[in-house]
Amino acid sequence: MKKGGNIDIIRNVKIIEWLKCELLTSIAKLFELLAKGVENTKDDILDIISNVILVSYLLGKRLGLSYETINLKVENKIKLGMIEEHKIEKWYGDLSELNENFSNRRGE
Repeated sequence: MKKGGNIDIIRNVKIIEWLKCELLTSIAKLFELLAKGVENTKDDILDIISNVILVSYLLGKRLGLSYETINLKVENKIKLGMIEEHKIEKWYGDLSELNENFSNRRGE
């Protein structure tokens, strides 16, 4: 293998490790923020949750998954949860709402 190829592999491993740490750090920040309770602001929670989603997509990409494949898997999990009448769907209809959001973003 060429020297440049080794550098790419090493760089990819480093970015995967960084993304894993970023994901864990974001989850820890979310737990810490939620534990504080009253001091929570929606903007802080939104920032952390959007970062978790973003980092998850980027990590998936570095692990060889396309964004479209990730989206399809999420949509399939949503539909399965609706079919199986997951409690969050049964009690709140969240999966149906999320499914509608995915459909609207695709222009269906």
